[in-house]
Amino acid sequence: MKKALLVCAAIASLTSCGKSLTGAGGEVTGVRSVAFNEPAPYGMVLIKRGSFEMGPADKDSLWGINPETKGVSFDAFWMDETEITNAKYRQFVYWVRDSIIRERLADPAYGGNDLFKITEDRYGEPVTPHLDWSRPIPWKRANEDELRAIESVYAVNPVTGEKYLDPKQMVYRYDWYDYTAAALRKHNLDPAQRVRNTDIEVDPNEVIMISKDTAYITEEGEIVNETITRQLSGPWDFLHTRIVNIYPDESCWVNDFNNAYNEPYMRMYFSHPGYDDYPVVGVSWEMATAFCVWRTNLFKQSLNLPAGQVFEPFRLPTEGEWEYAARTGKNEYKYPWAGDDLTSGKDNCFLGNFKPGKGNYTEDGHLITSRVGSFSPNEFGLYDMAGNVAEWTSTSYSESGPSQMNDMNPDLRYNAAKEDPYAMKKKVVRGGSWKDVAQFIRSDMRSFEYQNETRSYIGFRCVRTQIGFSKGKK
Repeated sequence: MKKALLVCAAIASLTSCGKSLTGAGGEVTGVRSVAFNEPAPYGMVLIKRGSFEMGPADKDSLWGINPETKGVSFDAFWMDETEITNAKYRQFVYWVRDSIIRERLADPAYGGNDLFKITEDRYGEPVTPHLDWSRPIPWKRANEDELRAIESVYAVNPVTGEKYLDPKQMVYRYDWYDYTAAALRKHNLDPAQRVRNTDIEVDPNEVIMISKDTAYITEEGEIVNETITRQLSGPWDFLHTRIVNIYPDESCWVNDFNNAYNEPYMRMYFSHPGYDDYPVVGVSWEMATAFCVWRTNLFKQSLNLPAGQVFEPFRLPTEGEWEYAARTGKNEYKYPWAGDDLTSGKDNCFLGNFKPGKGNYTEDGHLITSRVGSFSPNEFGLYDMAGNVAEWTSTSYSESGPSQMNDMNPDLRYNAAKEDPYAMKKKVVRGGSWKDVAQFIRSDMRSFEYQNETRSYIGFRCVRTQIGFSKGKK
């Protein structure tokens, strides 16, 4: 008994890291979490925490711009130094393609056999038999039945005979947990915790209604995303499901421009290796969001995190983060490169890819998009924050803009339901593009597009909040 007491005393004098507390004299010394050093995300730049005046840099009567600014502050975050390229987005598309093939290799309808063993599909749903995901698909050893599974993700133009990856099949399903909605006091599962005012008698039978996104694919292969409203019943009510077709809309090159010969871009911009390092376009806000989720899962799996380790996801930047990063925190900067109106530097070389003159797209050296990083970066080390392609943000568009937002990590979000009016599905787009004149590539200019729309001049880049590293020193 005495020996057991001595062991317990020894254990009590240790922290979780084994450091002795015997000399603490009964004071609170703290118990530290297990440290985990994450690597810097590949291709990203750390934007240090800071503040600035968000909004137009000055009054411009010609364009009707009023300098309604708001002082805001941001925590540190990582940001892609360039826009997401065709090559990077193609990795996402091919991951979806290969996942579909792997599932079908175990399906008897496509010649499934014991060589491929699958326990779950790409959505985490149970599937039999089980595939060893660590083994590459043995393309060279594939028999006729296995080739049927591989060929099933391709389609052939019945007129021209051209073979291509079937865009309709490239769908990505993902779940996301709404931490903010789950944390709201009004959504507490314990009615007694919903109101702090002790003068108010809490109704234990109060019915709390929540909205939940769910999705499924019909037997005919149709994607159905819908929002259901139901009584709050548990934490699973805050887990949402979405299914998104993630193949870029190549037809945007034709639909965005009437009476223009843009067929070569439609046929080759995404698939031709000559455009590998060009920014991906034809991607909606919904598709860009799906890419962020996929990238998060890919990165998280590579880290071999300790059990229970909290992980910050990749996401689209908020409107405020984007403007802060583009203007490098300088209130006077209209463009990423300077505080004045100049769009060209030494030897009259343009500082970004935009439309310098009426009908003249090529004066800056490019007709459409340019390779990412073709122009000099801003002071934060970010490329193409003005021109090339405009960029999606996570922020819902409102005419009043920053005035509705908080002054700390400002953002405005609204997850529009399918039945909501289309006008409520606007998302903020920033930066201007290769088709815009100089005024519209200013870092302090706001624009919008509908979340399901795809354009030949809108792309995106990702960000990721940086937790507990910067000490606030400039």
